[in-house]
Amino acid sequence: MRLLEGKTVLVTGASTGIGRAIAIGAAQHGAAVAINYARDTAGAESCVAAIEAAGGRAIAVRGDVAEPATATDFIARAVEAFGKVDVMVSNAGICPFHAFLDMPVETFERTMRVNMHGGYFMCQAAAQQMVKQGHGGSIIAVSSISALVGGEYQTHYTPTKAGLHSLMQSAAIALGKHNIRCNSLLPGTILTEINKDDLADREKREYMEKRTPLGRLGMPEDMVGPAVFLASDMAAYVTGAALLVDGGMYVNLQ
Repeated sequence: MRLLEGKTVLVTGASTGIGRAIAIGAAQHGAAVAINYARDTAGAESCVAAIEAAGGRAIAVRGDVAEPATATDFIARAVEAFGKVDVMVSNAGICPFHAFLDMPVETFERTMRVNMHGGYFMCQAAAQQMVKQGHGGSIIAVSSISALVGGEYQTHYTPTKAGLHSLMQSAAIALGKHNIRCNSLLPGTILTEINKDDLADREKREYMEKRTPLGRLGMPEDMVGPAVFLASDMAAYVTGAALLVDGGMYVNLQ
């Protein structure tokens, strides 16, 4: 069953990791896909090639989500290619692990600009296009389990993920009258480039695996089903919600 047949799906930060998996998964469910990426041209081209090899349609648009103009350009390029925007998956994010007491101002501000400001402007630009089209849509922010729990070396990161979760709650209220649904995905520890160095520590990785009731860390492909569901008409009455995709880590307090 192709749940996104005829829809146009936009995914930011899709040259690798969760974004790439969601973009390819959306295409496998029948969507035309526009991906945003910042620097990894080879990764973006590979993602597009994978979609096209499976018979789908895709374009890649380069741009730094921290710049507001990137959002309007991304939307315009997607509309030019596919005629409309049905789904926005705001996924782009960074997490340069660093201690709190000597956090460089530049590291804090860059993380805020990419994760929070970038997510805000992308979702806003997508919503403007959806309102203009007049047939509703779905906006999904890839937040994190870090929106709900703390991290010693993530004092700059966790506030941005909590902010995205909160943004979706408020946007759900603001956009409900336009039949635009706004939800957040809260992945747990997913094996991606963002945490590759951190999880190179064998003891830490084994500890994280033991903390997870399902007994393993997540893979980017584990995010596809939840994202496709929220993007699809099966979630027609789901808005303002947050879906944990963490193998049960959050509830495992003991």
